[in-house]
Amino acid sequence: MTTIPSSISLDRKAAPWGGFNLTLLRIELARRLRNRRTLIFALVMPIVMFLIFGLQFKNVALTSTPVAQGGLSVMSYIMISMAVYGCMITSTSAGGSVAVERAMGWSRQLRLTPLSPAANIATKVLGGLMLGLIAVLAVFLTGFVVGVRLDAQVWIVSGLAALGGSLVFTALGLLMGYLIPSENVMQFMGPLVAFLALFGGLFVPLNQLGDTFVQIGKWTPTYGLSELAHAPLLGATVDGWSVLNILAWLLIFSAGAALAFRRDTRRV
Repeated sequence: MTTIPSSISLDRKAAPWGGFNLTLLRIELARRLRNRRTLIFALVMPIVMFLIFGLQFKNVALTSTPVAQGGLSVMSYIMISMAVYGCMITSTSAGGSVAVERAMGWSRQLRLTPLSPAANIATKVLGGLMLGLIAVLAVFLTGFVVGVRLDAQVWIVSGLAALGGSLVFTALGLLMGYLIPSENVMQFMGPLVAFLALFGGLFVPLNQLGDTFVQIGKWTPTYGLSELAHAPLLGATVDGWSVLNILAWLLIFSAGAALAFRRDTRRV
């Protein structure tokens, strides 16, 4: 009978940080950046939409001060909206990659590794943030080229708000990726994101659509993100409901994605 030395432990130790590591993150980022369709989607679509809807309002004042006298233009508002929308689209693309991994059986393979659901989601969230950053920079650079001039603080704070708030839609994309078959996930997510953007006040301010839309919009995942990103431009104070809206939906979608990942990988 073989005797196991006392110095050897048979207990399986949990990996630090749930298995999250920089090598895994590097692989995730490289895989996303090699996807040309995703990059084109992240760069081209938000820019084209901004140019189509924004240029026609280049000389239309957003406030009572005329644009010719240094006032803000409606184009600047649309620029921030399209940057946020670009973040939303690129963030939800994580759902497509998850669905493909499920179809290939990769998600079940992960169950055999020390990678925890939280670490797996964190890796994909950071990958989504990278694409979101590309979308924001692309739209902002285009806006600057066509004549948008804002204070440095507005550029920075609005960009960070759009990028940080997009975490909500990264979590949503992951949740849908674990629930919907790979061939249907992006067909479903595209119209859903557009619907949420419209009713969340991203395309048109809700107060211009009537009180009914305001009351409905406050409960959408897009409302808080839109309010937070546009607040620096408008010089408005962000109310507590906007922050609560973002945090609540982030918690709901993240918890749902973690549960769906655990359920999916349990079937090994």
